[in-house]
Amino acid sequence: MFGRGYDEGGEGRRLIIDATSLFAGVLILLASLFSLLQGAAAIANDELYSEGSDYLYRFDMDVWGTVQLVIGALGLLVAYGVIRRSSWGLVCGMILACLSMVTNFAQLPTYPFWSMTLIAFDVLFLWALSRVPARE
Repeated sequence: MFGRGYDEGGEGRRLIIDATSLFAGVLILLASLFSLLQGAAAIANDELYSEGSDYLYRFDMDVWGTVQLVIGALGLLVAYGVIRRSSWGLVCGMILACLSMVTNFAQLPTYPFWSMTLIAFDVLFLWALSRVPARE
């Protein structure tokens, strides 16, 4: 009664896999650019992120900015691996998305909307990566 939507081993499946891989790669590219911008802003102006903040997590903004810059730079490399669907890119992408979620969680009290937006990007990225099989 119900036909298959596409041939399981055919062209339709490959098209979906390629599109999901590209989607995941573009997402990590965007999240990495956001991390680079956050890191540069934190290093350039310490008071930008710490103005009026009195909460449990107290970070030196230069160190926190450097962490964001490193995550962003690694993300650019990982995006390349994800778009190529290499196994190292997929695994490193998942690890990087988790690290990004932790760093943005630590920033929640200062900028809640921005942090939640980036955490949502990371969750979406993890979902997209879990759907992409590695290329043999």
